Amino acid sequence: MPPLEAWEKVLVDRAKFLEQDVHAQIGCIECHGGTPETDDKSRAHEGMVAKAGANPQQACGGCHKDYALAAQANVHRLLNGYQDVLKQRGADFTDPTLTQAYGNHCTSCHADCGDCHISRPAGLGGGLLTGHKVKRMGSVWLTCGGCHSARIADDYRGNHEGIPGDVHWEKKGMICTTCHDTQDYHAPGHGNRYTGEPSPACVDCHEDVRPGDGIEQHDEEHLDKLACQVCHSVGAYKSCFGCHTGIDDKGLKYFTTEPSQMTFKIGLNPLQSEERPWQWVLLRHAPATSDLFGFYGEDLLPNFDAVPTWKYTTPHNIRAQTPQNVTCNACHGQEDLFLLETDVDPILRAANRSVIVPRDRVPQYLPDYPAPAEREEGP
Repeated sequence: MPPLEAWEKVLVDRAKFLEQDVHAQIGCIECHGGTPETDDKSRAHEGMVAKAGANPQQACGGCHKDYALAAQANVHRLLNGYQDVLKQRGADFTDPTLTQAYGNHCTSCHADCGDCHISRPAGLGGGLLTGHKVKRMGSVWLTCGGCHSARIADDYRGNHEGIPGDVHWEKKGMICTTCHDTQDYHAPGHGNRYTGEPSPACVDCHEDVRPGDGIEQHDEEHLDKLACQVCHSVGAYKSCFGCHTGIDDKGLKYFTTEPSQMTFKIGLNPLQSEERPWQWVLLRHAPATSDLFGFYGEDLLPNFDAVPTWKYTTPHNIRAQTPQNVTCNACHGQEDLFLLETDVDPILRAANRSVIVPRDRVPQYLPDYPAPAEREEGP
């Protein structure tokens, strides 16, 4: 048998898709385009778009009008958060040099309808999930976890050596959609996913957490000043550093990063608001650098220091008892848990001034309370 052509290797399952899936009834051209009524392969593929979901209104909007309309401004598709932060750093999206750099290196992460309902995300190499069968809910580990892997899925499932997984997974087997509903996936995006009321919020389920509930640390001062994750994130989580972009001598686009690190840092809340009133939150480092687009031109992010590189985060590795809450003094007086100036690269200290904790603000050791046990895991 001669070697298969590339187009012959597309794994469309006859039974699952062609014979069972209602989407097969409308035909390939309806979604993918192409030229009908010809036996010539080259002509038939003229105008064909392999990634049909790139135009959600054309491919999906005929039947799923509301979803397709929402997808036009969806945060997964447009990466509004990336654009918002880059604009705060001074990026000028009317500058063709900046837009070229952004298009080459940032937009590959965006996800359209097909990336969740038919295939693995294109940014991870694609590949049909089940022979092109269109699934209302794909595997969360291949779709959600495919993109949100090291910073969410690996935390949640306990894939980092020596650090337990999240109790919601280990004890209850809760998957992404247990807490995140379709509104989180399909709604029009905003600049920062932490804007407005926390959703989902711990207290949505844990309504009984309040002062006087029998847990000493749940006094009014702690609940008002600390985000839940500060006490209940079980250990270190992944931070990334030093992203640089460019085009190699073969014309291929690339990005490189410095080695990631497992970190646990409590810092000052950069997003303090009425909805998020806490003074103390957990921070995770993002790989942004002032010369992120240095290959393309100088000073493309002239206001880089306007946004911290240590970002507000909500790690998905929650447990009731953690190394930092086993006693009061497991946190109080423990400078290593807090983001101090010495923890931050000198060239990034200006950008992170709003989240760095001055040494004199680290909660003081409480001599009347037990000393912390030696930490065997986590931070």
